[in-house]
Amino acid sequence: MKKNSICILILFAIFSLPNVAYAGAELNKGDTAWLLISTALVLFMTLPGLALFYGGLVRKENVLSILIQCFVIACVASVVWFVYGYSLAFKGDGAWLGNLEGLFLAHLTRESLYNQIPETVWIMFQMTFAIITPALVIGAFAERMKFISVILFTILWLTLVYVPVAHWVWGGGWLSKLGTLDYAGGLVVHLTCGIGALVSALMIGNRNSFPQTAPPHNRTMVFTGAAMLWVGWFGFNAGSAVSANQDAGMAMLVTHLSASVGALTWLTIDWIKSGKPTIIGIATGMVAGLATITPASGYVGPAGSILIGLFAGVVCYFATDLIKNKWQLDDSLDVFPVHGVGGLLGSIMVAGLISTSWGGIGFSNDHTMGSQLWVQLQAIAVILVWTLSFTFIILKLINVTVGLRVKTESEAQGLDVADHDEQGYII
Repeated sequence: MKKNSICILILFAIFSLPNVAYAGAELNKGDTAWLLISTALVLFMTLPGLALFYGGLVRKENVLSILIQCFVIACVASVVWFVYGYSLAFKGDGAWLGNLEGLFLAHLTRESLYNQIPETVWIMFQMTFAIITPALVIGAFAERMKFISVILFTILWLTLVYVPVAHWVWGGGWLSKLGTLDYAGGLVVHLTCGIGALVSALMIGNRNSFPQTAPPHNRTMVFTGAAMLWVGWFGFNAGSAVSANQDAGMAMLVTHLSASVGALTWLTIDWIKSGKPTIIGIATGMVAGLATITPASGYVGPAGSILIGLFAGVVCYFATDLIKNKWQLDDSLDVFPVHGVGGLLGSIMVAGLISTSWGGIGFSNDHTMGSQLWVQLQAIAVILVWTLSFTFIILKLINVTVGLRVKTESEAQGLDVADHDEQGYII
């Protein structure tokens, strides 16, 4: 009896202690609120930000085709993410791919948590990244790809390119274990979409009017979309802290500084070379600064972000000139030289600028500048080859089934009428 009483007292004491094992799983309302806002901001980047930015850059006969492509990609990517995308990217600990534990999100309950936020919010936040990445790619084949082909490309490209790479880097895959640094998508988003765009532009061919293409039809729309992208990017980068804390604050600050310096750098080069500062130039430089800081945004300090913005403006400007004017390749809206080159550049520069001497968070115990650079280069090489290979296969498959490109007369007429029987402007 005495022994039983002692046992009961011990059990009572144990269960009276704070629940340490589950303390980390308690809902944090502040972090949840911040990620809800960030999720809305990232979706705001695609709809309406990217849609308006891209829409203003094309001919007026194609403005609606760009808007509806961005819209349908948002819808299609959301369904893919619900059915299997999230599960394969973020469930399981496989080196190369997740598992089907979250198929159709059947595992999900209202109470499910991801760390200290609702898993529903985490799923939605990551879904917005999956939405914007294929939406960025359409800038490479704007004004000439069939609408059905855009839909098929989105499904296949998300499945074979985006989801595996997201798992490697963010879902506990082999690049994560290697120590790859990609805070908010320099590799997962910008490098993949840039390489996908380059392959797409090569395979679908130049617009029939290239290089004498019509200038952007609505610069006011371009500015409006660019401004929305800038604001939305705070959700992209600062939201990737997944917490309302100092990391989110620093990520927001360095994102803004890099965008500002990238914009000013591009504007200055444009001004010197053409004699006039342009809205297209400053807006494109801003996007280059944002894309380049993205992989480094949670790791570097203000000084590092200024350097990243400067390099982004210079390198992406001359990459654009090389692709379009020297190589005569019609990457219609400069996806590869801005996003692809920017993501690659930022993923390399973070290896040095993470140093505390530049105001960064410092190297982990396992890495020096040289070893971190080697890790980054390995990640870049593998993702580049993977994206190039599967984008090529996807486009070949689509071409032999439904075809990639609209007819010549449809391209001349414009896709608004040819594909959708609508007009953006009735004057």
